[in-house]
Amino acid sequence: MAFLLFFGIVLTIYFLGNYYVFIRGMQALPEGSSIKTPFIWIFWILAATYVTGRILENIYLSYLSDVLVWTGSFWLAALLYLFLAVLFFDLLRLIHHFLPFFPAFVTANMDKTRYFLFTGTIIAVVVLITGGFINARNPAVRNLDIQIDSKKTGERDQIRAVLLSDIHLGTIIGNGHFSRIVEQVNSLSPDIILLAGDILDEDLAPLIRQNTGETLKQLKAPLGVYGIMGNHEHIGGAAAAQKYLEDHGIQMIRDTVLEIEDSFYLAGRDDRDKVRFGGRERLPLEKLLENTDMDYPVILMDHQPLDLEKAASLGVSMQLSGHTHNGQLWPLRYITQSMYQISYGYRNINGMHAYVTTGTGTWGPPVRIGNRPEIVQLNIKFNEK
Repeated sequence: MAFLLFFGIVLTIYFLGNYYVFIRGMQALPEGSSIKTPFIWIFWILAATYVTGRILENIYLSYLSDVLVWTGSFWLAALLYLFLAVLFFDLLRLIHHFLPFFPAFVTANMDKTRYFLFTGTIIAVVVLITGGFINARNPAVRNLDIQIDSKKTGERDQIRAVLLSDIHLGTIIGNGHFSRIVEQVNSLSPDIILLAGDILDEDLAPLIRQNTGETLKQLKAPLGVYGIMGNHEHIGGAAAAQKYLEDHGIQMIRDTVLEIEDSFYLAGRDDRDKVRFGGRERLPLEKLLENTDMDYPVILMDHQPLDLEKAASLGVSMQLSGHTHNGQLWPLRYITQSMYQISYGYRNINGMHAYVTTGTGTWGPPVRIGNRPEIVQLNIKFNEK
């Protein structure tokens, strides 16, 4: 019931957003315009594509469902910016109503002005989304140098780790794009590869059809490839996601701690949404670390950037997270910044290194505006105090 209520609210908000933009679009078209009827059909077909595509995808995965999901995903981004544009123009109109400031050439022929804004806004949104799509398909490589001081160190005094998060493998982030990501990662010659959750985008069917598992197997690192569960793995079914990933070369760390070459510990937490979608609580952080020698460097992966002070107080050396996408589409980053202590980037939390990545893929719209997807190269040095 909670799940149905959540999606009921989401669909209601989605419909109201579409309706607001639609009404303003109709008002912008001149009376008797031959464009109105095609506009009505095109608008509501676009508005229905994403929901229809996701439903069809679960009934019968096909090229038709792919086209609908892709089209609808672009529409999600378009709707956001069309909504913001319409809201901006309405605010200007409200201000003008009380404090007139529009010049005469604007108010002299309002029909012409509205039509000009209508066409100009559509062109601007198309250009913006095209640029955002190109940006989303070209992840940057970020370099971060970290020195971890600990009471004890092992034989390794440094490692090169590559961090990926929020790839969201599925219909939108398909095997072709992922193959290019794998090539970029392997070209960095990492000692270890860390996948900080939301590796999959819920459904396994698109991955099986595209044989994405064989591409996952191509990730290579001498110390191994390790992953944790994100909220989307739990949404789609944690057991099935874990089996698929482990069958294709990813060692999943679920509320456990591994000792790596007697040099450092790698801890992985289940995502906090495990209780919502799986009905079970994840292991408390204190319990997770209770048998770990905290005198050695401890690297913790937790998909959502939470419990940072607690991890620091328990002696964790570094926490790596994702989940936020730094908003993915501007200005949504202001929402993630209000929700999380770190929405993106590096910070030292009471002596603990913390890094939250923007993520490597996208969720929903295959578009990023205001931030870059990234592959993070962590050059970590272990220093004995």
